[in-house]
Amino acid sequence: MSRKMKQYSTEFKTKIVLEVLQGDKTLNEIASVNNIIPKNIMNWKKIFLENAQMAMEPSKAIKEYKVEIDELKAKNDEYAKTVGQLTVENNWMSGKLKSLDSKSKQAIVESKLDISVSLQCKLIGLNRSNLYYTPVVNQKELEIKEQIQAIYEEIPCYGYIKVYKQLLEDGFSVSPNTVHKYRKELGLRAVLAVRAPNTSLGNKQHPIYSYKLKGLDITRANQVWSTDITYIRIKGGFVYLAAIIDWYSKSVLSWRVSNTMDTDLVMSVLNEALSLYGKPEIFNTDQGSQYTSYIHTQTLKDNGITISMDGKGRATDNICIERFWRSAKVEKIYLNEYERVSILKEDVKEYINFYNNKRFHETLDYKKPMKVYWDSIKINDENYGDKTVNVA
Repeated sequence: MSRKMKQYSTEFKTKIVLEVLQGDKTLNEIASVNNIIPKNIMNWKKIFLENAQMAMEPSKAIKEYKVEIDELKAKNDEYAKTVGQLTVENNWMSGKLKSLDSKSKQAIVESKLDISVSLQCKLIGLNRSNLYYTPVVNQKELEIKEQIQAIYEEIPCYGYIKVYKQLLEDGFSVSPNTVHKYRKELGLRAVLAVRAPNTSLGNKQHPIYSYKLKGLDITRANQVWSTDITYIRIKGGFVYLAAIIDWYSKSVLSWRVSNTMDTDLVMSVLNEALSLYGKPEIFNTDQGSQYTSYIHTQTLKDNGITISMDGKGRATDNICIERFWRSAKVEKIYLNEYERVSILKEDVKEYINFYNNKRFHETLDYKKPMKVYWDSIKINDENYGDKTVNVA
């Protein structure tokens, strides 16, 4: 089903701009509460400020217009002297216009002019009957383009393949090549940002475990989980985002944002995942001190979980969650500037819900991660019985 583009009243735009100017909330907060793209708010603010002088000093604006009128009157005599020259030029232009093709001539003719339509057609050499020909409008194309525009406004990080998948889900019949063509005609490109990743620091006194995933055929949910911590810059410094992901389904099972990178952070993420989704057969981490700590490794052992750790300096050993970090950052986090941790948490929560339940995933044949997870769990339960998963 197609979605119409939102139209906002002048009163609503003014209210939003005044709220921005008050400075009590960030632009992202105002945009989020009112479900508006931040760029729109910035445009409204610009227009508002550019015309503020007219509201505050109307007499000055009127004076400026009077000066402009006087200048135009002074030039009137000069224009009158050129009428003869313009007549010559008009005759030359008329000849050129007559050489245009029929479609171009139709575009030139206007009904609301002092010159009649008949005379306009005569001047440019257009048969008047051709003026009223109405080309066939491809209504289906218009509807698809409207939907592509709507998808872009809601999910600007999507490339044309994911837009194609979303269109199919929305009930449109269209090919990937057509979607690519229409996006190009509309001037739409995926909005992404890229920054370098960060890594964790190890502790030489903690034991290190070998990497267990090399050559492993991962065929089901809860076979392998992995976790990691990444840095996110906000106003005044950094905070830390930790998450656990299921390798088979690419679903994010738990996450936390914290202003400290310690065992409390990683344990809260681990305990939540275990309580909501049972336990994996293998749990993979990097060699960061939080993950090699006694409390973290012992919790895994107590649950009968095999511990796996990346090789030193080998972030690609934990590629599943590294790819999630990249998606989250380029599609959401790096496109915003965060003033407060609370705003960042809301964005992360919103993105992970989108990623798990709405985002098409290439490596899953464009299926949604959480659906793949639960479908696999259902098959596991039918084959082996419900031994590992507790439904939240």
